[in-house]
Amino acid sequence: MHIIPFAALLLATAASAAPAAIPWTVSSQSVRAHEDFLAGDALRGRGSATHDEAVTAAYVAAQFEGFGLRPAPGMSDYIQTARVIRTRVASAPTLAIAGKPVAGLRLIVGGAAAVQGPIVVVNSLAALPDTAAVVLFTADVPAFDVWRAVRTKHIGLLIAKDSKTAADWFAQIGGETSMPRYLAETPPAPRPTFATLPAATVDSIKAGADARLSVPIARDETPTSNAIGYLPDTDPKAGVILLSAHLDHLGQTGDGPVMHGANDDASGTTAVLELAQALAAGKPHRRGILFVCYGSEEIGGYGSRYFGAHPPVPLTDIVANIEFEMIGAQDPKLPKGALMMTGFDRSDLGAALQAHGAHVAGDPYPQENFFERSDNYSLALRGVVAHTLSGWAVVPTYHKPTDTIANLDIDYMTSAIQSLIAPVRWLADGSFTPKWTGAGAPKE
Repeated sequence: MHIIPFAALLLATAASAAPAAIPWTVSSQSVRAHEDFLAGDALRGRGSATHDEAVTAAYVAAQFEGFGLRPAPGMSDYIQTARVIRTRVASAPTLAIAGKPVAGLRLIVGGAAAVQGPIVVVNSLAALPDTAAVVLFTADVPAFDVWRAVRTKHIGLLIAKDSKTAADWFAQIGGETSMPRYLAETPPAPRPTFATLPAATVDSIKAGADARLSVPIARDETPTSNAIGYLPDTDPKAGVILLSAHLDHLGQTGDGPVMHGANDDASGTTAVLELAQALAAGKPHRRGILFVCYGSEEIGGYGSRYFGAHPPVPLTDIVANIEFEMIGAQDPKLPKGALMMTGFDRSDLGAALQAHGAHVAGDPYPQENFFERSDNYSLALRGVVAHTLSGWAVVPTYHKPTDTIANLDIDYMTSAIQSLIAPVRWLADGSFTPKWTGAGAPKE
């Protein structure tokens, strides 16, 4: 008869009686703690490509290191830095029509330093020309809708009637002209200039009159920072999962209010941090997992663009990207507790996450094209199945001083993040590889 030593018997008995490993639980206290720092007064709204953004990236990087994540392949630390060129209006722009100075110019979007040409008058977005130097748009249409229509054209300058929507938009971008910004390594393509004039002035302008706009421009170079952490794989051929958010916001302009950005996108950054901690605490996964918090999303998605051009792993190895953007409040159009996935029907990723317990649903605002308006898009254009999860994309606090911790639903955030741990583990441990469905893959 084989006799089992007492110590071995005791250990075996204890092991058989031990409960199963307790699943990771996201703490609402931890969620709030991240928010308290990221959206607190000390970071002054984490302005894009500023010192405050760099401090934010350092905080995220330190958290990644503390959780046990490693630097990404080919990186010696947790920060990826790019150079951003920011142009600005150096002094008041001037507009002359038929040789006479025109008052009341509101330059919302700047492009070239000078635009000159005869005025073409149109009254319909469908009638916008594609090659005119100057266009006067006379219809009563929300200013951003006009810009959305004109930004794909080759128009040098579009002038529209000033309106409340134009004033609101101008306020949302900090009361300063939105001027071209670009990565130092990739100068931008030309873009239209968009301005408004008082309605009475617009009504008095005649077609064919010569218009001359002059915009004195200065250029500054500033760094922007991506924070990147990595959980290595157990199967080098299985691919990599990318979980991401942007860590910057609008910051503070002059003596204006601090735009804290508690929802946009401290909430998404918090989600990435919480998932990094949860997934690092478990066993190694078959697939590697990259955790990235991008800089400079608010001024043109430059952090994600730079990452896409300089990925630490080949983009072909990234089997899925889940971006977190504004998950701090529940959209009343969504099922209770759910996050919306932009472009849900473009791939099979959303349905797969749903099937494994993720609180995700389709996008109730397809007309807003949110799929194209977050950091996922630059990678989607490169072939990566990439979507954004959001709580309330049209939340009333969007780009306002009221986007503070006081207006977050911490319990909702905590529950939504918790629901994603098991599905992401499944994705990282399994062989399911998301695919675009139908014509879902976007093109430039």
